[in-house]
Amino acid sequence: MISFQEAQSIILSKAKSFGVELVILDDALNRVLAEDIFAQRDYPPFNRSAMDGIAVRFDDLQNGINQFKFIEIIFAGQANINPLKTGECYKIMTGAAVPKDANVVIKREDISEENGSFILNSESYKEYQNIALQGQDLKKGDIAVLNGTLINIPTIGLLASLGKSQISVQKLPKVNIITTGNEVVDLNHSTSSFQIHNSNLYVLKALLTQNQIKNQNCSHVNDDVNELEIAISANLDADILILTGGVSAGDADYVPEILAKIGIEKLFHKVAIKPGKPVWCGKLSNQLMVFALPGNPFSCMVTFKLFVELYIKASTRYKKEEMLQLPIDFLRSKNSNLDEFFPVEASSTLKAISINGSGDIRLGNLANALAMQSAAQKKLEKGTMVSYFPL
Repeated sequence: MISFQEAQSIILSKAKSFGVELVILDDALNRVLAEDIFAQRDYPPFNRSAMDGIAVRFDDLQNGINQFKFIEIIFAGQANINPLKTGECYKIMTGAAVPKDANVVIKREDISEENGSFILNSESYKEYQNIALQGQDLKKGDIAVLNGTLINIPTIGLLASLGKSQISVQKLPKVNIITTGNEVVDLNHSTSSFQIHNSNLYVLKALLTQNQIKNQNCSHVNDDVNELEIAISANLDADILILTGGVSAGDADYVPEILAKIGIEKLFHKVAIKPGKPVWCGKLSNQLMVFALPGNPFSCMVTFKLFVELYIKASTRYKKEEMLQLPIDFLRSKNSNLDEFFPVEASSTLKAISINGSGDIRLGNLANALAMQSAAQKKLEKGTMVSYFPL
């Protein structure tokens, strides 16, 4: 058995890129950019009015002129026609291009209109006031978005402003899922008194979808050595293979020996954590990562978050997410020498939830976060800052 930190270090050492692919901007949200994006022109591409008002020459203001004759109105997306002379002004709208012969925009609130002329209500103005200068945000050739950026909604807006309809992103893995167990049946079938529905399959599919992974192949196998070997052998064509159940020390826990027989190199089996201690991880040459997770639904979810998601994010170049911290509002003691992960309700503090152990089917619905009590912490006093991550 190895420590939680050792297990995560092993996984990180095996992370590798799944390649790069081109996607349209509509499909880029929450993907990791795989190229630097350069500005193809200045931004703004022209001197842009930041206000509705009038555009005048700064020299006129310095010479004491405070009344201007209106010669033309300029809207956003429209070029001016008439050159500006002394004592004249353009009426201009926010976002419009400021002509080269004007270098001050006076906002509408600071002017009065009288007989077709505009009179200034103030005497203090600066050159290029209320003008966003060409290239002040980005110069042509500047890097606008860095390789490795996680694309969020503001990034989508920036990429669209830069005219990028397609971008290169880190490719997501193909994932195969095999759930196991004689007691497990699909949602489309009724259960007998000793059977349960296959919740692990749907939780894993949802967790993968949460990580943008839609390329999933799913199957279920009973606790039969031959069936398991055939199913596992048929699912080695993915980047990641996830199994649930059959990894502990029970008489029907065949998964580790079958994986070894097929030629999967074991990286670790059993980690000093609770829940999820029986978790198994291995690799087939340099192509496939295998995670065999416990069959208990909560343990399955926890070990996915701690290990599978870690591998996916490291391989797709996500920046490592640090655990958050909040004060715990209850006393928690433990006797084990394991790192323990327990469900909580995270708000302004970490609140306890009332459950009947890790097998309680309500657990995932009651908790919105997973908190950690390290092996060395035998007691967490109320008010102690505790690390957690959202579910």
